[in-house]
Amino acid sequence: MTRTRATLIGFVAILLWALLALFTVGSVPVPPLQLNAICFAIGGLIGLGWTVARGEVGLLRRIGWKVYAFGTAALFGYHALYFTALRLAPAAEASLIAYLWPLLIVLFSGLLPGERLRAGHILGGIVAFAGAALIVLRGGAGFSGAALPGYGLAFLCALTWAGYSVLSRRLGRVPTASVAVFCLATSVLSAGLHLAVEPTVWPTSGTGWMACLALGVGPVGIAFYVWDIGVKAGDIQILGVASYAAPLLSTLALVAGGAATASPVLLVAAALIAGGAVIAARSSARQARASAVSC
Repeated sequence: MTRTRATLIGFVAILLWALLALFTVGSVPVPPLQLNAICFAIGGLIGLGWTVARGEVGLLRRIGWKVYAFGTAALFGYHALYFTALRLAPAAEASLIAYLWPLLIVLFSGLLPGERLRAGHILGGIVAFAGAALIVLRGGAGFSGAALPGYGLAFLCALTWAGYSVLSRRLGRVPTASVAVFCLATSVLSAGLHLAVEPTVWPTSGTGWMACLALGVGPVGIAFYVWDIGVKAGDIQILGVASYAAPLLSTLALVAGGAATASPVLLVAAALIAGGAVIAARSSARQARASAVSC
């Protein structure tokens, strides 16, 4: 597979993740852990079928349990937090806060060996967090003190995915087939906890069932596999920059689906979050060029 083709495959994940909030809203009233179990079962079965078709089942036995535990904890934690956040807070606002993960990846990468945090990283962080603050502090009809727990969980989503993405660099390269195990293990864990702490509530309409199915096939399924291919064989810098468009695409999807209103404040907040991340990414690119010249 060429580098360009792998990069294009990785772009598909960004487009699919932009639909995560819209489909999550459509899945109401399914509880978060139950939704996790349903969606990851679908996504895991898709990956398992793909692995069998490629004759790569044997590769799964060569992967250490620590890798499986790490991937499962990240997928389970992120989506349990995300689905709960969108149940407790307005969808557009919670989704935008959760989409701080591209920026946090850039900031956290400065803590890795051989990396350095530049002024551009700090400036980008300030700009992006200004966007998140604008969402929470804007007041008006869209703000409710009752939504603060949802906003907090959305921020934990961003921390979880950013931490997973950065720490993954220290685990070495593993085959994409491992993602199927991550998904299936997450589904089993979610189902067990759901039965222990949540009431079982199934979708009440055809739209709700379709939203659950779409989540499992797309944002909580295929997206993880194509992203894995993209970051391993494609241009990870281009993919990183492109992922900063996810908050804007997510907001547009919610507005188009009637789940959010295109208010000026909301659009400005989206632009600040995406803009801050781009500033940080450009600083990383300059740092990379400087390192190449010095070598």
